Amino acid sequence: MKIAFVSTRGIPNNYGGFEQFAEYISVGLVKRGHEVVVYSPRFHPYQGDTYKGVRIKHIYSPETWIGSSIGSFFYDFSSLRDALQKENFDIIYEAGYTSIIPAYIWFNVKKRKRPIFTTNMDGLENKRSKFSPIVRRFLDWEEKMAVRYSHYLIADNMGIHDYYKEKYGKESKFLAYGADVHDNFSEEYLKEYALTPENYYILIARLEPENNIEIAIEGYLRSSEKGRRPLIVVGKTTTPHGKELLSKYGNESDVRFLGGIYDFKKLDSVRHFSRAYFHGHSVGGTNPSLLEAMASGCFVLAHENQFNKAVLKDNAIYYSSAIRVTELLDGMDDIISRYKAEFVKNNIDVIRREYSWEHLVDEHERYFYWLLEKGVK
Repeated sequence: MKIAFVSTRGIPNNYGGFEQFAEYISVGLVKRGHEVVVYSPRFHPYQGDTYKGVRIKHIYSPETWIGSSIGSFFYDFSSLRDALQKENFDIIYEAGYTSIIPAYIWFNVKKRKRPIFTTNMDGLENKRSKFSPIVRRFLDWEEKMAVRYSHYLIADNMGIHDYYKEKYGKESKFLAYGADVHDNFSEEYLKEYALTPENYYILIARLEPENNIEIAIEGYLRSSEKGRRPLIVVGKTTTPHGKELLSKYGNESDVRFLGGIYDFKKLDSVRHFSRAYFHGHSVGGTNPSLLEAMASGCFVLAHENQFNKAVLKDNAIYYSSAIRVTELLDGMDDIISRYKAEFVKNNIDVIRREYSWEHLVDEHERYFYWLLEKGVK
């Protein structure tokens, strides 16, 4: 098969979830004899034409001077134009829909018999509270257009799958992200942050309202753990919400904002040695940071919603309010003694069984063959 991955910020990954996914899946498919192309913006630090057998097409993006919100529309349009006019792909895998819709409409991809378009619908972008009402209405329209113009849809979480089935009567293929189980943890990494094993709580997220960071912080500050074990917040504080959180809680000595940590060995160790891990994401699908926390052996305290429950099932402690967070932390000694070992073991087993990258390469290869067999509907 000849397959293209469009709308990522390129490989090797130096950005986020879609890029990590594109790297692992594309390399895995090439090893199995398929031809794979990943589209990449020219500003990506890796400038090679191939990466571990994957062909890379460098496309100009104005994002560096007009910002990602607008620049990504031009980048996606140019990438899709190249894919349709200069290549002969069997399948185009579209990573997210928010900046590709004008190109979908312009090239009227729904009417094409080749290539087959499959769109990963990612999270519920029109539910994100960081966007203004006007932007959210636009995203709602884009969601409808993505469903209308895509030949096939992908959902990375069964909650997303059920949403599209209920709202549009449209089936989607459940294909998750992946993670590798880690075992090379080192307490040495904790010294940089003056941390000791099992003696701090951690939250890792983009600092956006829908990730419910404030619920965790407020609940922690009202609990008996304040003054005993710090709450560590990892994520860039340069977002508007990040700046608000820093302004509101930056003087709290027990709430420590570390900014982003991009050394994954260090990040995995900081995760692993925590007493418990807060996962507050509420509008996305299967969040890569949650899978990484599970793979790192974290004891997960998760915001109670269908997306987190679809992944964690009964192997997490759930909360939906700051009051509930306080209750959990006040009783954490008993909770840990009763649940931590079992939940950690179960989550690692789930990663090995359902979310390993090798397994997901198998799943995607089977899905792509199925697309070619079914053809355009």
